[in-house]
Amino acid sequence: MSQRQTPHAMLPDIEHDENARQDFVFSFRRHLATKVSPGTTVAYENRVEPRFVKEHGRNPADHDEVRKVMIEDPYYQIWSCMQRKSQMMMWDSVIDSCERVLPDMIEKARESNGPATLKLADLGFEVPRYHTSYDIHLQPGGYHTESTVDDIAAGMVYDTAVPIYAMGMMGPENDATGETLVNFYKTNYSDCAPERILDLGCAIGNSTVPWAKAYPNAEVHGIDVAAPCLRYGHARANAMGHEVHLSQQNAEKTDFPDNHFDVIGSALLFHETSRQAVTNIMTEMHRILRPGGVMVHMDAFEQDASGEPIQEFLATWEVFNNNEYFLKQLRLIDIIDELEICGFDQTKCSFQKTPYVTQTHVIKKAAKGYMAGGFRDINVLVAEKE
Repeated sequence: MSQRQTPHAMLPDIEHDENARQDFVFSFRRHLATKVSPGTTVAYENRVEPRFVKEHGRNPADHDEVRKVMIEDPYYQIWSCMQRKSQMMMWDSVIDSCERVLPDMIEKARESNGPATLKLADLGFEVPRYHTSYDIHLQPGGYHTESTVDDIAAGMVYDTAVPIYAMGMMGPENDATGETLVNFYKTNYSDCAPERILDLGCAIGNSTVPWAKAYPNAEVHGIDVAAPCLRYGHARANAMGHEVHLSQQNAEKTDFPDNHFDVIGSALLFHETSRQAVTNIMTEMHRILRPGGVMVHMDAFEQDASGEPIQEFLATWEVFNNNEYFLKQLRLIDIIDELEICGFDQTKCSFQKTPYVTQTHVIKKAAKGYMAGGFRDINVLVAEKE
């Protein structure tokens, strides 16, 4: 039986046939990334672009012009169809495993004891519309949907699916994004010993736990709007023996005091929000970050692009095909100017490069293909509060 991640007590016990099915989807996605996806660029260069030049007397001006012609190309259509289908197959393959054990795992989560804490919001808590309007990443029901009392299904499905989705690039504990931010902070602020740390959009706490591991004497918090993920994340953290404090809160308005945190971070949160939410969140973070504190965010604010419209076009595939609707708009925001509007000194805000934490040979192989752009050296948005 394949072992796609480090075992812990909250992962479903996957049976032989379920594992074989998940292995197939994993291999299928890796094949698409390494063998099929590169052909889209070849098809553009050899067929689509020359046809455009012949018709218009010039090269496509931007990714929108590329899109109009590429979506008519048979090779791109085949790859895009298979890529989306692989995403749907992934969810189907792990949901069967999770549904089979769900009642027992809910009971296990209820009885979870350990150093982690959990605080859920009152019954009237409103999950923001940018989560409820569509199923992000095509995960059925999204991350917030509850179908039974004390539901943890969304969290368990997510934890089980991530190694397949990222083809191992999230590491054996699904924590590579969190590890990357921690590594960046420790490298650039090595003389700091933060007392309070906040992880925004923590989901199941896989980006929160690395902070607790790196700074065991700190008070580490994670917030999210999705109760099923938080319940699961609480039990997961206890199963792994980590002290994190999870609470159901909207990052646009939290219950934390002014000037409370030394470090605030997020891993791929903002592209799942909205234009107004970006302003609200950054303003709120300025309120609760202490003077001298640091924010570190990993997202698609600025992408290293080749300048070629075809690469820009391919980078928008998730927008149109994987329910990542705000991703494209986020990239258009001048986030440094936005931070100044939200209270930060622009001279204390910047993008800084850091290597993405890579942990397995699978990463190196998959990085040649479809997902390579997001998992090489990346930009971290840094903002220091005076």
